[in-house]
Formats: sequence, C-alpha cells, structure tokens
Amino acid sequence: MKKERHPELNPVCFIDVSNGKKFFTVSTAKARETMEEDGITYGVIYRDITSASHPAYTGIKRFVDADGRVEKFEKRFMRRRK
Repeated sequence: MKKERHPELNPVCFIDVSNGKKFFTVSTAKARETMEEDGITYGVIYRDITSASHPAYTGIKRFVDADGRVEKFEKRFMRRRK
C-alpha cells in the first residue's frame, strides 16, 4: 500500500457543547485546539449534537421555539392578506 494515499489518524476529543460530554477517539479530522488528558494530547473538536444530546438517542424532546410551524406561517403571511 502507498503511504501517501491514506490520511493520518490522530487522537481527538469531540465535545458536545450542549452538555459538555467528551468523546475520546481517533479521527482524520484536523483540530485547531488541543488538550491533554492522561498524558495524551488530543485535538479538540466541538459538536452541536452528539449521541449524548440527540433526541433520538436520549428520548428527550426539546422545543426549538415557542410557536409551532403553522402558527409561524400564519403570523407571517396572514398579516399581508388583511
């Protein structure tokens, strides 16, 4: 196998910004920040949603906004009709 063909695997830490949970693994993703944990230097990559915060995995339903989609639509376009 050619060595130049495959990207290098680096230790990384994915951090869920919604709850602070950390996932330590290896990845080819490049990180701008680094942190040290147990003597190993990890690249830090922040994620908005991970399995620790996604509703499909946690079973917790979160509302993004107070209005529903239909109410938002009516509020936006019904004013123009009147």
